Amino acid sequence: MSQESSSKQIFAPPQRLCAHLNAFHTYASEPGVRSVEANHYCAHLNDDVRQCILYDSDKPNARLIGVEYMIKPHLFEKLDDEEKKLWHSHVFEVKSGMLFLPKPEGVSKEEWEKEELKEMEQVVTLYGKVYHLWQVDRGDELPLGPAMLMTSFTEPGQFKDWDGAVGGRDRRFGIDSAKKAELRKGIKEPEIVKGADWAWEKNKQTE
Repeated sequence: MSQESSSKQIFAPPQRLCAHLNAFHTYASEPGVRSVEANHYCAHLNDDVRQCILYDSDKPNARLIGVEYMIKPHLFEKLDDEEKKLWHSHVFEVKSGMLFLPKPEGVSKEEWEKEELKEMEQVVTLYGKVYHLWQVDRGDELPLGPAMLMTSFTEPGQFKDWDGAVGGRDRRFGIDSAKKAELRKGIKEPEIVKGADWAWEKNKQTE
């Protein structure tokens, strides 16, 4: 479709995107073995549900690699035990400084840190269900095979290449995740509802 033709269409769903978050996921089938950086472009479906499109970068030619849904605790608590196994918490992502919102141009660092802190106070309570469709980390030129369930990192030491992956990301975006972690010390850690982060629990049982 030409640019002229597309300019006549209305793109209502993507126009609702209101937040860009960056973090890392790991494969639920082998947690901690492989990590993938994901740029989340998210919209609020309603007060309790967010839906995000995931890309491998923040560039115009970024590849769409997956989707993530985020829900509030009261919805997660209603899920059956098998469904809960597909969802992960965001506590470590937030408290470690791994998860952040890239700063837009024209906004001061101080002002953005305040906005980011407000957002993190909300995200730390949410549960996410994420599938990746394109395994860019292994060099696939196309989205091959079935969708892969992903999960989050939940404690220090799980992310083996933290310095290389997160450190490299920090340098590209001009941020310091360690300083963000320091700024977020005051964010209250919610109690994680039993059933979330099952990939890591299962991994412990097989060790």
